[in-house]
Amino acid sequence: MKLTVFGATGGIGREIVRQALASGHEVTAVVRDPAGFDVVGDRLEVFRSDLSDPEALRGAVAGRDAVLSGLGARSRADAGVAARLTRSVLRAMEAAGTRRLLVVSAAPVGPVPDGQAVVDRAMLAIINSVLKDVYTDLRAMEAELAASATDWTSVRPPKLTNKPLTGRYRSVVGGNPPRGRSLARADVAHAMLAMIDDPATVKQGVGVAY
Repeated sequence: MKLTVFGATGGIGREIVRQALASGHEVTAVVRDPAGFDVVGDRLEVFRSDLSDPEALRGAVAGRDAVLSGLGARSRADAGVAARLTRSVLRAMEAAGTRRLLVVSAAPVGPVPDGQAVVDRAMLAIINSVLKDVYTDLRAMEAELAASATDWTSVRPPKLTNKPLTGRYRSVVGGNPPRGRSLARADVAHAMLAMIDDPATVKQGVGVAY
């Protein structure tokens, strides 16, 4: 497949690029600064953009089988970037006629699973309070997805880690796995690549966790 990856210098984005290349896909990695991107490969194209101009992004998404995005705030100070930058991606995709889009969101944006332990509910309430602006941004991003013409999927992991890829995790379409407390960035990337051709995930939020 021909794939485009946004946020390719981030932890999840870089993993998507690496795993996609290892699986034989052609990958266009969209980055702000190519000097900060250390992935190489014969099937890799690096596309430089600050994502401010949707028209300039058309060349990065036209003719692609799918677009995958790891864009999002890396701290509370960055809150707002997920919705703003995803809006540019959506406009570019709609102009180019590219439909399949998978993005990274977060578990607290989805529903609380039935039977969730009291301690997990309490922890979730604390996290929602501390990172309120970040999750408000992600909810706005998901609203942009829902209003778009794309075949989108919002992948919602819990706490992210830098542990190695396992390929073993749970996923729930339209919800979150009970007692799902963490997931490695490498496994988030693995899940996103696996969902590209899964029709059950189209126009859905999907919770993923160990």
